[in-house]
Amino acid sequence: MWCASCLASACAGCTCNLCASAASAIPRRSARLAYCALFAASLLLSFLMRQFATPLLKQIPWINTFDYAQPDEWFQMNAVLRVSLGNFLFFAIFALMMIGVKDQNDRRDAWHHGGWIAKIVVWVVLIVLMFCVPNIVITIYEILSKFGSGLFLLVQLVMLLDFTNNWNDSWVEKDEQKWEIALLVVTVVCYLSTFAFSGLLFMWFNPSGHDCGLNVFFITMTIILAFAFAIIALHPQVNGSVMPASIISVYCAYLCYTSLSSEPDDYACNGLHTHSKQVSMSALILGMLTTVLSVVYSAVRAGSSTTFLSPPSSPRSGTKNPLLGNDSVEAGKGDGKEIVARPVSYSYTFFHLIFALASMYSAMLLTGWTSAASDSSELMDVGWTTVWVRICTEWATAALYVWTLVAPLLFPDRDFS
Repeated sequence: MWCASCLASACAGCTCNLCASAASAIPRRSARLAYCALFAASLLLSFLMRQFATPLLKQIPWINTFDYAQPDEWFQMNAVLRVSLGNFLFFAIFALMMIGVKDQNDRRDAWHHGGWIAKIVVWVVLIVLMFCVPNIVITIYEILSKFGSGLFLLVQLVMLLDFTNNWNDSWVEKDEQKWEIALLVVTVVCYLSTFAFSGLLFMWFNPSGHDCGLNVFFITMTIILAFAFAIIALHPQVNGSVMPASIISVYCAYLCYTSLSSEPDDYACNGLHTHSKQVSMSALILGMLTTVLSVVYSAVRAGSSTTFLSPPSSPRSGTKNPLLGNDSVEAGKGDGKEIVARPVSYSYTFFHLIFALASMYSAMLLTGWTSAASDSSELMDVGWTTVWVRICTEWATAALYVWTLVAPLLFPDRDFS
């Protein structure tokens, strides 16, 4: 009853605040970065709840409903999932609210950019309320998060390809020798890093005296993929560049490392088992960093992207028509004036959806994909589930990159630009 009354009063008050403060919108680019800051705050809160909230959760009767003592790891996982669910609902609600926003005359455009006091209150209330829901809701969310995380990883791959291609194109278009040299240096450094790192992986995860065929297979495949990327990109019929291939190779080597380092610490082929706590924490930090970079890139890129981030009505979605110099134009004859608003520059729904999926993915990182393989509460993102998720992500990255190279050859009548 307390949770229900809290929800009703909070929603009523926050709705009024949102409507009242929507007009006082902060600058548009700042609004996108403010959402990133809110997401980063949710990551920090999830980590703190995982570390310190276990004693509190054990005292809550609708959470600790067991007749026997549960391990601390269960309560840590539960705390992370509850914070993640509140954050997910916040961005998912905004994603639904923003469906169909096409121009800046829409009142919801002001909701997207303004009302930040009300937004923070709603965000806090949603997270608090998630600690009032029964465990079955969290279990369902845990299952759904695995699928949502897979979607986020797919979006992350698309963003990486978008970033590398734009980086390469921006330097090629300069058509100057110094930029050509810069392209060559980046390519050589990336490939040398890939092969040197792969050699370290053989040392760390293929210790002598043990049969580590699975680890050898993973590392060997990473090296083969690096060569394959270069060969395909340099093929005369493929309109590719070797620099993006080298960057994707480094990323695949990184994914291979994070996969192997997530093997259980009692696995003989995990040569870093004596430093399991440090490796687990470093892998978690790297995973969180790439997640934050992905959502930040989506926020910044959204304002200038000509790809899937832009709605069809957007002037950035591919049309060559220039933007109007003023915020509005006058149309009609005589005294009849019609205000024509500028269209929005990116899809607000897709923007919030990225953050919602990232909330699911961050929960999986902090809980090791809810795998019970780890025997220590100090180890995060460790277990065979994590190993296979990450190695499959590496292979999906390779497949998607190769597809971007060969698709124009397979379907010459389609426009892939």
